[in-house]
Amino acid sequence: MMEFWHLIGRGVDKRDVVVDNHDRLRFVHNLYALNDRNATPNFVLNVRREDYLRVQLVDIHSYCLMENHYHLLVSERIENGISLFMQKINMGYTKYFNNRHERSGALWQGKYRKVLINRDAHFLYIPFYIHLNPLDYETPEWRKGETRNIGKALKSLLEYRWSSHLDYLGVRNFPSIIRKDVLSPILGTRAEYERTIAEIIQDSTLAQESEYLEYQS
Repeated sequence: MMEFWHLIGRGVDKRDVVVDNHDRLRFVHNLYALNDRNATPNFVLNVRREDYLRVQLVDIHSYCLMENHYHLLVSERIENGISLFMQKINMGYTKYFNNRHERSGALWQGKYRKVLINRDAHFLYIPFYIHLNPLDYETPEWRKGETRNIGKALKSLLEYRWSSHLDYLGVRNFPSIIRKDVLSPILGTRAEYERTIAEIIQDSTLAQESEYLEYQS
């Protein structure tokens, strides 16, 4: 049986882990390139994709990169796949970030958080929760179900590239990163997906799920 895990990595002392779009693109690139038992951070920069056989560690079903943290919804492809994948992601990005920004030391706040999604309600809600995180920048009231300008909220999500939200809308973004077949039937058509988003960010009872997931993370 497939198990789904919500993974969260936060910057040390809640500091930013990205400075600009170059950093964001590198992190998102790593989600694909390092999701491979055979790849190392140096290796993926110097070899053509067709020259080696990928052995995926995890399936990434949804993700979102924020300024000081990230969210992933994954399931394992091989034994200990999550542990190996997260080691590659966090170590590889730290090496890149420290080199580029001439810094040293830890970038992430301890070990990543790993939460098993073991309730149907949470499984149905978690992809929305992950994709709605960027609303914190402009309409943070969504977490209380008090969003009034739905059009503004949907527009801001449409303009945010650094999550899998656009891919589920049918907008080509970074399609190689995620496995869509599990969540697509749940999220539905673009109209159904956006209608559910509108319901969540206006409904204080649904917002309670957000508070639970934030507490878990």
